[in-house]
Amino acid sequence: MQASSRTCWASVGVNARHAIARQRFQHRAQINRPTLRVVAASVPTKQGGVEAPTQNGAGLKAGKSPDTAGGQLTPSPNMQNPDVYNIEGEDWHKAALSMVVVGASGDLAKKKIYPALFALYVEGHLPEYFTIWGFARSKMSNEEFREYIGQSLSCRLTDKGSCEGKFESFLERCYYHPGQYNNRDDFAALSEAMTEPEKKRKTADRVFYLSIPPSIFTQVAACASDAASSPTGYTRVIVEKPFGKDSESFRQLSTDLYQHLTEDQMFRIDHYLGKELIENLTVLRFANLIFEPLWNRSFIRNVQVIFSEDFGTEGRGGYFDQYGIIRDVIQNHLLQILSLFAMEPPVSLDAEDIRNEKVKVLRNMSPISMEDVVIGQYRGRGNKQGYLDDSTVPEGSLCPTFAAVACFIDNPRWDGVPFLLKAGKALHTKRAEIRVQFRHVPGNLYKNRMGLNLDQTTNELVIRIQPNESIYLKINNKVPGLGLNLDVQKLDLSYKTRYNKHLPDAYERLILDVINGDKRLFIRNDELEAAWDLFTPILKEMEQKQMAPELYPYNSRGPVGSHYLAAKYGVRWGDMTDNPEEVI
Repeated sequence: MQASSRTCWASVGVNARHAIARQRFQHRAQINRPTLRVVAASVPTKQGGVEAPTQNGAGLKAGKSPDTAGGQLTPSPNMQNPDVYNIEGEDWHKAALSMVVVGASGDLAKKKIYPALFALYVEGHLPEYFTIWGFARSKMSNEEFREYIGQSLSCRLTDKGSCEGKFESFLERCYYHPGQYNNRDDFAALSEAMTEPEKKRKTADRVFYLSIPPSIFTQVAACASDAASSPTGYTRVIVEKPFGKDSESFRQLSTDLYQHLTEDQMFRIDHYLGKELIENLTVLRFANLIFEPLWNRSFIRNVQVIFSEDFGTEGRGGYFDQYGIIRDVIQNHLLQILSLFAMEPPVSLDAEDIRNEKVKVLRNMSPISMEDVVIGQYRGRGNKQGYLDDSTVPEGSLCPTFAAVACFIDNPRWDGVPFLLKAGKALHTKRAEIRVQFRHVPGNLYKNRMGLNLDQTTNELVIRIQPNESIYLKINNKVPGLGLNLDVQKLDLSYKTRYNKHLPDAYERLILDVINGDKRLFIRNDELEAAWDLFTPILKEMEQKQMAPELYPYNSRGPVGSHYLAAKYGVRWGDMTDNPEEVI
């Protein structure tokens, strides 16, 4: 019976299958349509100990659902296969989009958010009827604001002529509205201003990007909920990290936000998940037969997730000192990459199916012991200042600028395999990558030619996230000639040489996903809960014991202790020799 069903389904044409899948999804959406038209699969009403309100519970004011009976909804220009991800399209011929950047006068908005929106506009990925609103406490006119953000816009695309021609038309869609973050009247005035360009369309969708400190997230959410929700379409909110400082502060933040937002409306952004090689991680594994059979403890010796910067805090030490490298990088960026890498195959590409598997990985991880953690802090070297030389850093700070952590996943696939996470500032290179070191060949026929150093003779898969995005596999190969000599070579895919096209910035991808309602690359509440539960105990122990970090020179390879940690599990860090600046 099952084989017959598969045969019948395969005999249906591609377009027919897409139509059937779309009808099924629309049928489910009609049965459980959210009040705010927030299109996403349902999530558990209780996540990680925090009650998550359902779509019909507390949240932004409900609006009217548009009449979809008149025709087929169409996705935004980039979404070519919405049925693949179970995403319902918006009819952008009838809908307007208002993007509100809260904290629009800050560095993140100027350097990342507005350039990303401009790139999306140039590439035709924004709907025809859209406006962008800056909201902040600074007093500025529309003209002054356009001049301010215009300084950071550049033609990063291949077709610069087309880009330059759209510069002025993009700025004409940008407006500024000054106001206080805790003032409902100011948000009501913003809503009234947005209504003017929206009223020509049947539906008005609104996205709020909270580019502000977490201490005022709740205030802004409350004001947006009461005074600036869309009356006719969806309202979505992008929340930037940090999401608390430990389990307790995270739970409090979640509880406060849930008074005003539903889980479906919140898009917790981690920009590392928007990078091209992270988006490709599931494709590499699940679309290639060669990898999935090897993706387990029988063939993989260890996995390393490495993040390094070749510069220090550079005057931003005051902010960094509040969090440190574990909270700033490892607990979010690297742990999210680990969960994507190690998860079981999801039921589908639906956002909730993927995030369910990620949560299982985090909950299967062993508690982290301080014996498996090394922390460091960079000191001055030559003309480079040390961390404590930064005038914005508190005197005598013990804040780590480097950390290495050994983690283990207690499930049948990964039992006993060390996952080594390493992140640091002022190191010898700038890179972010995943390194998969495979086990040695049993009974190796060529051991007399290859030597006994396993690190030099075992295969290694490297997924370089940045810079010079690439994927390469190290193999043992015979050197051409009459003799029998072996060396290590790379089978490589370099994005710079293979694909002659602009790689989208992470913020471009993630902002567009919010517009489309695609939550695959955003963090769910229970994911963060599990992540904080892993790291909060060691963070508290470090602070209670006032553990001093090991000093390491600026532009070095980090503390010596990190090499002892790797050696403890029979591992050598893979980034000691490769130069990420080389085009492979």
